Amino acid sequence: MNAKTPPKKSSWSWRSQAFRGLIYQVLAMAAIAGLVWFLAHNTLVNMRVRGIQSGFDFLSQTAGFDIGESLYPFDSSEAYWRAFLVGVSNTLRVAVLGIILATILGTLLGVGRFSRNALVRWLCLCYVEFFRNIPVLLQLLMWYVILTEVLPAAADAWTMGPFFLSKGGFNYPIPVWGTGQLWAAYGLLPGVFLGWAYRRWAVRQFEATGQAGSMVVLPLMIVFLASVAGWALGGAPTEFNRPFKGDFSIENGGALTPEFLAVLMGLTLYTASFIAEVVRGGIASVARGQGEAASALGLNQNQEMRLVMLPQALRVIIPPLTNQYLNLTKNSSLAVAIGYPDVVSIANTALNQTGRAVECIALVMLVYLITSLGTSLLMNWYNSRAAIKER
Repeated sequence: MNAKTPPKKSSWSWRSQAFRGLIYQVLAMAAIAGLVWFLAHNTLVNMRVRGIQSGFDFLSQTAGFDIGESLYPFDSSEAYWRAFLVGVSNTLRVAVLGIILATILGTLLGVGRFSRNALVRWLCLCYVEFFRNIPVLLQLLMWYVILTEVLPAAADAWTMGPFFLSKGGFNYPIPVWGTGQLWAAYGLLPGVFLGWAYRRWAVRQFEATGQAGSMVVLPLMIVFLASVAGWALGGAPTEFNRPFKGDFSIENGGALTPEFLAVLMGLTLYTASFIAEVVRGGIASVARGQGEAASALGLNQNQEMRLVMLPQALRVIIPPLTNQYLNLTKNSSLAVAIGYPDVVSIANTALNQTGRAVECIALVMLVYLITSLGTSLLMNWYNSRAAIKER
């Protein structure tokens, strides 16, 4: 006797859990969209009743204010949208440099916590506990006071060759842009490709023979030499715009303002203390037998950490490390407290001049949302690359 097949459930039936879940999600999204529309509509109506202008048309109007620090020239006669671009570039400059420096310093501190030298372990621990437990805003203010009050005036600036350090910031020579510098930039492209190709080859050789080659220093040297080759093909120019002491300030050359240095140092030192703990926790999660096996194979402590412990710890380190990168980027908004012209500072100035509070705040939120999502996507991609591949 053939068993009867059970009746097939329709995917569009209310008895279907998937169908009910879809309906609930659609209703939830509709409720959220309705709430957003209600708030936006009421806000616009109330602003119109009170005679408050709205809209983003002010971005094409003349800004009418100067910006003390910019990666590219900006004049007060230019539009607000150009001013916002200056603020975004200043924010990204601090965030990117801060992430790089904090990662390097935090990794060294985290590895130092496992040093066989008791003094090194103790110093790393003191650093982490000191900087991690002081609010980042206080650290920014502390570094700003040190740079603007403790350092000498420009007339008595500390000098080391062509470099000057004073209350006006850090001044340094910059090359005069020409064909040679352009060709040096062109040389970076094949240099990066050759460095990447060599590193892949070195990794395959290590996996096949067990002989560890240079996987960091030599690829960087390849990139550097390729850039130098491009500079040489462009005529090898050696002209520099050098700073010198003027009557009231250090003139010419390049300069890093006290505001930028204070923000960069404060965010780097603060975030590095958290990254150090992330690295320490990741290394501690690796089984002790891995280190013992590395010692049995004759690897020294440096090789053990670099070739055995850190690669395995990386899978544990990356997710919380992403959170620290996001925190550093968002903490850069505190730079407004010491006068650094980031996107928040530019938005505050535009808000005071135009009265477009909602629009200016929305632009700032959009900038931080895009940068945070971009950082998350990049780190998630790297995390997927570092994850253990299941067979």
